[in-house]
Amino acid sequence: MVGKVVWLVIACVAAVSLAVVAGIVNPGEKVNALWLVTAAGCFYLVAYRFYGAFLAARVLALDPALKTPARRLADGMDFHPTNRWVLFGHHFAAIAGAGPLIGPMLAAQFGYLPGFLWLLVGAVLVGAVHDMVILAASVRRNGRSLARIAKDEIGPVGGLAASLAILFILIVALAGLGLAVVNSLAKSPWGTFTIFLSIPIALFMGLYLYRLRPGRVGEVSAIGFALLLGAVFAGHYIPGSALEPFFNLSKGSLVLAMAGYGLVASILPVWMLLCPRDYISTYMKIGTVLLLAVGVVCMAPTIQMPAVTRFVAGGGPIIPGKLFPFMFITIACGAVSGFHSLISSGTTPKMITSEREIPMIGFGAMLVEGFVAVMALVAATILVPGDYFAINTKLSFDAVTALGFPVERVRELSAMVGTDIAGRPGGAVSLAVGMASILSAIPGMRGLMPYWYNFALMFEALFILTTVDTGTRVARFLLQELGSRIYKPLGQPRWLPGIIATSLAVVAAWAYLIHSGNVSTIWPMFGVSNQLLAAIALGIGTTILIKSGKVRYAWTTFVPMVFMYLTTFAASWTLTGSFLGKAARAATAGEALTFRLNAALVVVMALLAIVSLLDMFYKWYGYLTATRRIVTSEVLEYEEAA
Repeated sequence: MVGKVVWLVIACVAAVSLAVVAGIVNPGEKVNALWLVTAAGCFYLVAYRFYGAFLAARVLALDPALKTPARRLADGMDFHPTNRWVLFGHHFAAIAGAGPLIGPMLAAQFGYLPGFLWLLVGAVLVGAVHDMVILAASVRRNGRSLARIAKDEIGPVGGLAASLAILFILIVALAGLGLAVVNSLAKSPWGTFTIFLSIPIALFMGLYLYRLRPGRVGEVSAIGFALLLGAVFAGHYIPGSALEPFFNLSKGSLVLAMAGYGLVASILPVWMLLCPRDYISTYMKIGTVLLLAVGVVCMAPTIQMPAVTRFVAGGGPIIPGKLFPFMFITIACGAVSGFHSLISSGTTPKMITSEREIPMIGFGAMLVEGFVAVMALVAATILVPGDYFAINTKLSFDAVTALGFPVERVRELSAMVGTDIAGRPGGAVSLAVGMASILSAIPGMRGLMPYWYNFALMFEALFILTTVDTGTRVARFLLQELGSRIYKPLGQPRWLPGIIATSLAVVAAWAYLIHSGNVSTIWPMFGVSNQLLAAIALGIGTTILIKSGKVRYAWTTFVPMVFMYLTTFAASWTLTGSFLGKAARAATAGEALTFRLNAALVVVMALLAIVSLLDMFYKWYGYLTATRRIVTSEVLEYEEAA
């Protein structure tokens, strides 16, 4: 009874907070950021307790008695039983890339309300469902990749189309994420030094946990946390020191360094580098988000951005398109991200020890990421709108004022952080300014604005890089599977030449895109491709539910799938026209060719998604009319009775 009362109170707090945020209560007053944080926290808690439990018990019928691939196929390389808290850290670090930070920052031009509502509804009804369903499907299929599941469950035609689409999309996504890292760390010796030190710290933690002191998670967590804090503080002394030239890297040097790291992380055993590095990165990620929440409580800032701006109809200075579909592809990882399906069917299902952990890792990590995105939205919208647009565009102050948003504090903020922040588009700088403003409001932190600003830039890079390393490994899995159709040894998971060759191919592909592209070409493609992958994954999830006799629950994936396909096809059409228009106006033949290739890539991804969707519809009709025999690739093995 007490538990029911507690949940009823939490639900009521969520409802009241949402009413204030939406302007139903006190519609003429500005909203305090505390209401957004409270509404999001309570809403996510209720969703996890009830909708997550519904998915686990009714839709997926999770069974702790079933042996997971990590236990049945343990090989010390990719399949490795992992403590649930360590695995949660790895999974969260892998899925939480640029999307929950940069997306809400850019989409704030539409106002605070559309993005906030999408982060709540999207994260629960679309993103968390997407992640949890695919994770459960992969766990019950020997940890197979999304592409292999598509081939096994849909058939060779739809499976091949889905596999090729996934590979295209994954390479573009990794390039988009990697570009954000390069832009954040370029000429930033403090951030680069801290990120560099996180690698040997992770190697030490992996050896400590699995060789020196097996199973001592508490010990290694404390040691890793202390070492990571030391790396952050030591980074402050790098600028101006003899070590500065080694860490003050250009964009080209950073691309090479990141490619080298991605290659090593993809080849080494998962327990040695990838998992412990993602785990310690989670300390900084979740710790910083909690600090931001404390800062919001202490600062109690007022949201300066209007609930809705006139740019919902298009013509915005940051995102020129309309609210639909562009907000839904700009805010990706915080609400739903196709990239998550590659992690949920990549490294994570090969390390999970029991199906009872699937809700915590699949559903829970998505909601934590949604909360991160809400904090990023708060950091964006507490800025004066004129200052926000002055930072995120190349427009002059007069031009920004002409839009109806006077510039007020940009020069003052520049002096406070020690850097000229005007005309720095891309979202990273404005996010760092917003975060620094909140964190410096914590008691005892005033006067540390420059430190928090540089820390925030480094924090963004760390957030993103942990997604790039895991994504590279997942792409290697996929390329091995596809390559085995031509040369069978490539499909052997422990054949080292095949591992190295496919890893090199993946790294070379996304590194080339980063080297030859920029934000205006790669980031829009990343948004479209990422959400297109989510639509494909939700379609595969719907297929699995239909084949498993759960037709009555197939709406949980089918409805989100329809919305994501409509959104991404609309965005693909608009983006293709935009690229072709830019090609026609290009100053050089090389620039025109780049835009045409980008348009062609978007068209190819969309066509492959359409082929996959049509094949899924054809198979669903056969299953529902009982004219097609149902064959599943599930592998079920129960624990032996004690």
